[in-house]
Amino acid sequence: MTNAEALPPMTRATDESRELSAGLIGAAIAVCAWSTGTVLAKGIQMGGLAIGTYRFWLFSLSLLLWMRLRGQSFTLRSIRATMFGGIALGADIALFFSAVKETSIVNATIIGSLQPILVGIIAARFFGEKIRGRDALWALVALAGVFVVVTASTGDGVSSIRGDLLAVAAMFSWSAYFIASKQSKGRVTPTEFTAGTALWTAMIVTPLGFAFGQDMSWPSWKNWALLIAMAVGSGIIGHALMNWSLVRIPLWIGSTFTLLIPVFSAFFAWIFLDETIVVRQALAMAVVIGALVMIVRNQSATSKSEQGGIPDAPTAPVAS
Repeated sequence: MTNAEALPPMTRATDESRELSAGLIGAAIAVCAWSTGTVLAKGIQMGGLAIGTYRFWLFSLSLLLWMRLRGQSFTLRSIRATMFGGIALGADIALFFSAVKETSIVNATIIGSLQPILVGIIAARFFGEKIRGRDALWALVALAGVFVVVTASTGDGVSSIRGDLLAVAAMFSWSAYFIASKQSKGRVTPTEFTAGTALWTAMIVTPLGFAFGQDMSWPSWKNWALLIAMAVGSGIIGHALMNWSLVRIPLWIGSTFTLLIPVFSAFFAWIFLDETIVVRQALAMAVVIGALVMIVRNQSATSKSEQGGIPDAPTAPVAS
């Protein structure tokens, strides 16, 4: 019997409710941190794969050093256990970079936004997660809002079937990364998984950068400053927090939270890059946030309802 199973039902339910709440907060912060990557990348005078190379080497090595200082282990077993997630994340970066070179950013972003649908199907089929009808409806409302946000902010019309197919492949890879993170529970710690997948991604993206003929030379001091900010924000905060959260919340909710990335990216670009947000785009951003708030409220209400529905422990009979 595990320590969790040895706890009284009410105590166990309370702990699960707290874990769910913490996971929801962590996932929200993670997608917010991921959103800063788009703004930071615009200021880095390097190709996409070159940025990925330096970013993930910096990210992975920093995290490994942090684990070392804290006495946390990272062994060959950790590398083997994180291989699937690392390959998935590395493939996502390479495929998405290739996709935006051949199709419009609108197409690539919208196709990527379909990830929650794919992950939701997998979560229901293989993880036994139950998605209530009202939550599915709110997720679709959020998805529709993302379409408006993306199409209102981008004007390039270049597209191709090949580029769209690459974006679809990137979406599948991104979904596989989330699934691998969920499956890592009990095998490696979230920190191990984050460090391992980052290391795998660095090893995958580096040769691809040279193969695609990108300038892989040493970054300037300005680029280094932005790369460090990206490694800390999108990497250590974003990936680490999301991987920590995915072992505490339903997989489909973590995936649905990624719909906030285009919203926060547009908001940060408006603040720091003076990019314009049109009225319909602002309204759509509010719709996305509102829909996801409703999902969170429904999850919290369901958790409290289940907690309150646990019967009291039977009392010992009174001797006559």
